[in-house]
This record gives sequence, C-alpha cells and structure tokens, in this order.
Amino acid sequence: MIPQYKTILCATAMSPRTKQTFCHALTIARAFNAKIFILHVLTSIEPSAVVNLVSTMMGEDRLADLEIEHKGEVIGKIKQVLEEFAREELTEHPEDMDMVAGFEVHHGSPSQEILKAAERLGADLIVIGNHTKFRVVPPFLGNVTEKVLSKSRIPVLVAPKSTSA
Repeated sequence: MIPQYKTILCATAMSPRTKQTFCHALTIARAFNAKIFILHVLTSIEPSAVVNLVSTMMGEDRLADLEIEHKGEVIGKIKQVLEEFAREELTEHPEDMDMVAGFEVHHGSPSQEILKAAERLGADLIVIGNHTKFRVVPPFLGNVTEKVLSKSRIPVLVAPKSTSA
C-alpha cells in the first residue's frame, strides 16, 4: 500500500535549521495536498536550587501563579513567531499558507510532546530536523530525534542539518 500523507506534524526547535525542516514538510504537503501542524516544545528547566530559593522568598503559591501567568504569554508569543515565520517563508506562495492548519506550543519533554501531538492530531508523518551538536562519523542524531524515531508508530522524516532547501 502506498502511503497517503494527509496530516503532517512539523516539529521545530526554532533553530537555524527550522527553515529546512519546514521546507521538507511543505514539499510533502504540496505533493499530497496535506495539512501541516507546526509544533514547538518548551523544555522543562529545573534548576532545583534556584526554584527552591525563589519559592522560599516569594512563596510557593505566588511562584506557581507567576509560572502559569507567564507561560501563557510565552506560548502566545512563540505561536506568533511561528506564524510570522511561516508567512515569511511563504511570501512567494501565500496560497500555501492554507496548508498550515495550526501552530502548537507545548511544555514538557520534547520527544514525548511530539509523539503525543502526532497521536492527538492523527498525523500520518512527523518531520523533524537533525539537531545534533557534534560532528562525528558516523553522524548521530540529536537526542530528541533519536527518541522520536525509536518510539514513533508513524513514519518520521529527519531533515538533514544541511540541505539546499
């Protein structure tokens, strides 16, 4: 059976490689008349000593309120940046913006959130970049990409770290 991709999840770390990853997702979406969801995951940073100190000084409830309040602001801003990025990339083909079905920003473990979003959206394909920081031979994938590849139940396209896209 030949796969038909109707829903593509384009996971981005908002790095310099985001453009290449998005271009690969867009090429496939054009070929299959598919929808693209663009996802960014905010990773949890838990410097426990700092959190404990701030919590002690301002109170645990106030810290939790601030986290919730600012998390919403940050997520809104990132969604705006993702949408501006997509519009900018599609300046020459604004009709392709219709293929972008949504922008999602989640908080947590990137690999877990990518897999959860793919399942929730009914994605047929995950497009993710190779974000390894090391130059080794043979090349190893970034930690998030490796986890997504090993646990995904659907095909994963890994966009190389350097392409002419």
